Parts: sequence; structure tokens; C-alpha cells
Amino acid sequence: MFEALARDLRAGTPADLTRAARRALVAAFLVLAVPGLPLGGLYLLTRPALLPAGWVAALVLLAAVLAAAGLHLARLAARDPARPGAQVALTAAMQAGTAPAVPFLLGCVFFQQPAALAVLWLVSALAFVLAWGSVPGWVKVAGER
Repeated sequence: MFEALARDLRAGTPADLTRAARRALVAAFLVLAVPGLPLGGLYLLTRPALLPAGWVAALVLLAAVLAAAGLHLARLAARDPARPGAQVALTAAMQAGTAPAVPFLLGCVFFQQPAALAVLWLVSALAFVLAWGSVPGWVKVAGER
């Protein structure tokens, strides 16, 4: 994965930079999210008490706000005038990887409540789609420098 990322960076075309930034987005998400799966499984072994629906809704709202904040910070990073173009796009993509990771990790706490897990992972999927779709715009901004 990282060899392909480096190859795309060396090529330097906007399409290659978009592919590299999307690979960086996926890598950042995986680095943050994958540890939640075994940790959530271990937590499930403790047989945690079920949370009431109101608390679950509050956590879903918190996850959505944190995902939106991650995407906003990535947008700000994409407009950073102090960095070179390719670095800006990669930085923004890696920061955007936090947006879907936060709701995903919160979802891993709810293996014992499948409905809560599904809603949190849906928020994560939506944040990932938004981040994925934002990458070409960040590359375009980077190319205008």
C-alpha cells in the first residue's frame, strides 16, 4: 500500500496525487480504527450494562459532531498556505481519516447493542464517504499553488 502511495506521489499528476491522498486517508482510518475491534471484543467479554436509548442518542450526536470537526480541520489543512501542494493534500487526507474513525471506535463499544453499533458505524461510513469525496477538491486546491 505504501509503495503504491509513494509511486503515485512521484508521478505528480492530479489523478496520481488524488490516488495517493485517498490511500493516505484509508491508511489513517485503518491505523486508528482497527485496534477498536479487538478492544471492543474484550470489552464485550466483561458483559457491560446496556445504555439507555437517550445516552446512545447523545453518543451518536457526539460522534457526528466530532466527525464533522475532523472534516472541518482537514478542510483547513487543505488551505494551509505554508506547505507545498502535495504535502497539503496528504496532510488533509490523513487528518480526514480521523472523521470516520471516531464514530467507528465508539461503535466498537456497543457490540452488545447491535442497533447502536449500526447507527454509529453508519455515521462512520457517511464521514468516510464525505472525506473520500473531498479529496479531489483538496488536490485541486493543492495544484493551484
